[in-house]
Amino acid sequence: MAMLDGKRIVITGVVTDDSIAWHVADQAQHRGAEVVLTSFGRARRLTERAARRLSSEADVLELDVNEPAHFEALTAELGDRWGRVDGAVHAIAFAPPDALGGNFLHTPPASAATAFQTSAFSLKALAEALLPLSAPGTSLVGMDFDASTAWPVYDWMGVANAALESVNRYLARDLGPRGVRSNLVSAGPLKTIAARGIPGFETLADAWGDQAPLGWDVADPEPVAAAVCFLLSDLARGITGEIVHVDGGFHAMGTSDGAPRERVSA
Repeated sequence: MAMLDGKRIVITGVVTDDSIAWHVADQAQHRGAEVVLTSFGRARRLTERAARRLSSEADVLELDVNEPAHFEALTAELGDRWGRVDGAVHAIAFAPPDALGGNFLHTPPASAATAFQTSAFSLKALAEALLPLSAPGTSLVGMDFDASTAWPVYDWMGVANAALESVNRYLARDLGPRGVRSNLVSAGPLKTIAARGIPGFETLADAWGDQAPLGWDVADPEPVAAAVCFLLSDLARGITGEIVHVDGGFHAMGTSDGAPRERVSA
């Protein structure tokens, strides 16, 4: 199980130990990797507390993805610490409250732009910051929520995820000649601190119980973390530009009753 033996991996998005990214860090350590986490602001104390709950406590470096200077500092710190980076996990997403919850038509441009910059453009920014330290074989993995469907309540976060999926494809194109891979894991809904911030999250979660052919446990992030570790490993060395769905098969099914959705006349 030491598929990540000797790998040095940067993991963003850990807030508490129920974060998907925390479980990625935990599994990565058990598979032989050395990890550092990133956080910033008031959340950093929570991240540091979660870092102490890993099997081997990880350092937490400062990174606000909307602050270009933080990326410069991250590159310098990792260069001094490791000299190279073998992988990174992008598990960062945010949309202001007025960009979620059924407010799609009335969301102001600034809120939509914030969702895009924080949730999608930041994947490119992270890849760019780590590129000077990335040798052939480096793997970038981002967390996604399937953007092929217009979900209830998800609104501009869904649009940002569609942008994230496109950014992933362009990164695969531009990083591939350097031997660097970029992929996404599209996870089913999980009860994390981030999910609790989405109005109507239970509406999404309930659909999985009805439709995922393998079933889906919203309290079990381990299958998602395992898929991320696979993509970080050399076992996935021929995979890039991909979206791996870890959702119990939900994405491959039609509506739960096989009937078209009702249309409401104006």
